[in-house]
Amino acid sequence: MRRLQPPFTDPDDPDSPRSAPAGNVPAELNRFVGRGYELAALGGLLEESRLVTVVGVAGVGKTRCAGRVAALTEKRYCDGVWLAELSPVREPGLLEHAVVEALGLTDHTGRPPRTVLVEHLRERRALLVLDGFEHLVDACADLVRELLRRAPGLRVLAAGRRPLLVDGEVTFTLAPMCDEDAVELFTERARSVRPDREPTAGDRAAALELCHRLDGIPLALELAAGRLRALSVDQVLLRLDDRFRLLTGGIRGAPPRHRALRTAIGWSHELCTPEQRLLWARLSVFAGQFDLEAAEYICGGAGLPADSVLDVLEELLAQSVVEREDGATGTRYRLLESVREYGAEWLAAAGDTRRMRRRHRDWFLGLATWCELDWFSPRQAEVAARIDAELPNLRRAMECSMESPDEVHLAHHLAGSLWFYWAGCGRLSEGRYWLEHVLEEPTPYDASRLKVLWVLGYVAVLQGDAVGAISALQECREEAERSGDATATAYAVHRTGCLAIVTDDPARAEELLREALGRYREIGELNSNVVMAQVELAMAVAFQGDLDAAADICEEVRELCEDHGERWALAYALYVLAYAALRRGLPERARRMLGECLSIGRTFDDLLATALSLELLALVTAVEGDAGEAAVLQGAAERIWPSVGLPLFGSVYFGRPRVECEEQVRRELGDAAYEAGLRAGRRLDRAAAVERALGGGGGRERRDTPGAESGPSAGGTRRPAASRMTGRGGPERW
Repeated sequence: MRRLQPPFTDPDDPDSPRSAPAGNVPAELNRFVGRGYELAALGGLLEESRLVTVVGVAGVGKTRCAGRVAALTEKRYCDGVWLAELSPVREPGLLEHAVVEALGLTDHTGRPPRTVLVEHLRERRALLVLDGFEHLVDACADLVRELLRRAPGLRVLAAGRRPLLVDGEVTFTLAPMCDEDAVELFTERARSVRPDREPTAGDRAAALELCHRLDGIPLALELAAGRLRALSVDQVLLRLDDRFRLLTGGIRGAPPRHRALRTAIGWSHELCTPEQRLLWARLSVFAGQFDLEAAEYICGGAGLPADSVLDVLEELLAQSVVEREDGATGTRYRLLESVREYGAEWLAAAGDTRRMRRRHRDWFLGLATWCELDWFSPRQAEVAARIDAELPNLRRAMECSMESPDEVHLAHHLAGSLWFYWAGCGRLSEGRYWLEHVLEEPTPYDASRLKVLWVLGYVAVLQGDAVGAISALQECREEAERSGDATATAYAVHRTGCLAIVTDDPARAEELLREALGRYREIGELNSNVVMAQVELAMAVAFQGDLDAAADICEEVRELCEDHGERWALAYALYVLAYAALRRGLPERARRMLGECLSIGRTFDDLLATALSLELLALVTAVEGDAGEAAVLQGAAERIWPSVGLPLFGSVYFGRPRVECEEQVRRELGDAAYEAGLRAGRRLDRAAAVERALGGGGGRERRDTPGAESGPSAGGTRRPAASRMTGRGGPERW
């Protein structure tokens, strides 16, 4: 028997458990050096002002200082410190999507991302750090202005090369490091390069001279320290002197410190071998991170064989030109933005930018195609993580394809191939942006354009936009039938059936879904979409009252998913099976299934699966006898629904478990205690709600009999204790 938990946690109770601080500011990979005065000043400004912008030349350390201040002040912000890195974002239209992503929000609705941000931040006390916004300054200023106006508890710390020029903004100019800090930084980084060598008095004197010559710019100092694997400090000084004269002559009017940074980067570039320079230039086509396989394919070729890319990349790592980052998807690499821009200039000077961008596009087109196929496999979670890591590069690939009318069909293929990511991994809003964007260019109705149409219809269904869904799906079906495209026709029929489910027309949904499944069989289609069609058919059948048939369909789906390693669609089959188990008087079995649903939803960031599971788990919890915990779970689901769309799609059928649960809990607790439980649940963020649900709430003794789980049809279908009709209509058993 599970232990009873308190129905909710009071945040004002000092004895109540507290969640870990929210936020996404990354841990520092090496020691932060110096800047004591600047950090104290910035911390003070953030106490007095709601918008502080750190400005300065490239490489002066704006990003690192902003991150350090955020980490030092995070306890001031009960709702977290959130970092949005904007340098990989090229399109102003994607700015708000990037900030939504940085805040860890997933929104399935048709609401503009700005609305999502405003509603999320309106009553929160948080710090938003915007880094690298200078190429999006107008759009960023407009967004910050509205967020600050609508969210009084929000503060913004921005870092860029110019101010935002927003009312109330306080600008802090970050100067180069003082001599003491600069020498300490250079010495610290030199020690990491040559840990076996203690600096001599001569080295210290040379380091001080070097810091003077590089004007104390941190990036320049770190690049210089990277050369100590091959050179002494004195040799660095000699070569730097030559490069100063060589690389500053053509930059008339540029400030000395900008010339110093460019000199440092250019000097490092000059010290590279021809192969290293070539790889540096070619790597500039990446947006954000990249992996070795992508670098070998895209950057290998004339002058740099693919099998030599690894060796050359290691040399660039040793010189601090490339950074290594280890994460969930393995070892990845990136160029600092200033270093990337320098490489891009050399690539453009060589006249090779367009060719390299196409190679980049082709690689990520192939990656998306492979990932779509591999989605229906045991590697589903790996595919989701891979696409998540490559999203900046996939965006750039779509942008590249949109630049030429002859290649727009490739953008269609890419946007359509990512259907599983848009629909299954919490990216509906951005998915709709790209799907509509690529359709703006007039192209023939080939297979790729038809795919974009049905994927757009599917996204609109999940967002609750029936008008947008039927428009896209009708156009897809008409053109598919005219051109004889049986695959596109099947998908259009399928998603129209899905629309019928969420708009409470289960008979029509069953008719369309059976037709779609027949068409899938005719063309030999089997993937996650086909499996979801079976689950949706089970829902349509259940909504019409035949719960046993629905359970039989979902048991078949479960076997199919287990055979293929499919997890995403399995969650929805388990949801239907859990409901069937609950109606048969097996709440513990239902709880186990819903626990797996929640775990799968967390893996893929699927808000719909999470919200539906919490709603049904609340009813399970009420049936088990813990009304207080049931109210908390309902409140937690309420907090999620605004990011999905209409709560429970506005459907009588999907809403039935919530109505039953509310009736029973209000009757047992009374209105005041029920509302208190809802409020407690609404205070839980999604991660905390899922953790609480998986940990188990209250419960009474297990009602299942030892032999009750022998099969899907074990036991008779019956209502949970105290459930009754409310007069809202719909089949009573659902």
